[in-house]
Amino acid sequence: MENYIVSARKYRPDTFGSVVGQPSITSTLKNAIRSNHLAHAYLFCGPRGVGKTTSARIFAKTINCLNLGADTEPCNQCESCLSFSENRSYNIHELDAASNNSVDDIRSLVDKVRIPPQIGKYSVYIIDEVHMLSQSAFNAFLKTLEEPPAHAIFILATTEKHKILPTILSRCQIYDFNRITITDIEKYLREIASKQNVNAEPEALNVIAQKADGAMRDALSIFDQVVSFCGANITYEDTIANLNVLDYNYYFKLTDSFQKGDISGTLMIFSEILDKGFNAHHFIMGLGQHFRDLLICKDVVTVQLLEVGGEIREHYKKQAADCTVNFLIGALQFASDCDINYKSSSNQRFLVELALVRIAQLEESLKKKQLMMQ
Repeated sequence: MENYIVSARKYRPDTFGSVVGQPSITSTLKNAIRSNHLAHAYLFCGPRGVGKTTSARIFAKTINCLNLGADTEPCNQCESCLSFSENRSYNIHELDAASNNSVDDIRSLVDKVRIPPQIGKYSVYIIDEVHMLSQSAFNAFLKTLEEPPAHAIFILATTEKHKILPTILSRCQIYDFNRITITDIEKYLREIASKQNVNAEPEALNVIAQKADGAMRDALSIFDQVVSFCGANITYEDTIANLNVLDYNYYFKLTDSFQKGDISGTLMIFSEILDKGFNAHHFIMGLGQHFRDLLICKDVVTVQLLEVGGEIREHYKKQAADCTVNFLIGALQFASDCDINYKSSSNQRFLVELALVRIAQLEESLKKKQLMMQ
């Protein structure tokens, strides 16, 4: 049986051009390589799964490439690139500071720094989760980081920049990686699905992208999970069932009930949601997000902020046209108050039901207020 490789590893970018969602950082690194303005220490920081370690590896491979292209991308054919791709390169050294955070680990690394590279110009030392180093390990590393040999380049990666000593930060060029947008994740997942001959509905990929919360690695892991469940045909219904995500249609039905002032119907829909095993707190947060999405659909300027596609986007536009701005703002306030007070409430179901009842009465209250003003 052929060994299965997860998508996060199989489709890991190997050139700057294939890195998703970080154009400013990849452009800056390429310009530095092109003009030969390489710093001796870099700090890559940002949320998990956004390409920090991947970019560090590509950077290490590019500066050692023997046949660098005009577009400042590695050739992936020279001995240096091949040894890197086959994990046998002596030019790149990776240290996981989460499990190697002692003074002895850093001293061992410092001893290696003195050895020049066998192929290529630079030895690159990538220290992942660098914020996990102990205080004494940071101190042992400080002098080498400030004045390394000409052939040594350090790339530090972390998800928690605020935990790193200012003396370390002052010696590094700092690159802040952004969360990857839902649009970029969707586009990349579409490419992966095409490569794997998987037919995926746009709405399904949108759910995966939202669930990933800006992390491409998480998105690819979720994608693999859904493929295992659905096979070669990924549908929206199967995706929300597998990921235990509440269907958009529940929020659309609830909003219709709110507009009609149907308290009984509203409470029955909420009861059905609970019976299906969904968490009430997640539900009320989702309802607040739904009202926010309806509100931004009220204006052609802000509708571009809506991060859903296909038929669901059209449904949002249609329902937004039926809701007044005052209703949506009031509903958002009730949902937000419920979210804030949820954890401290002794009867959480009642708290959510009370918020739903208030929202269901909101349209009538607004009409009465308007009549009184006339």
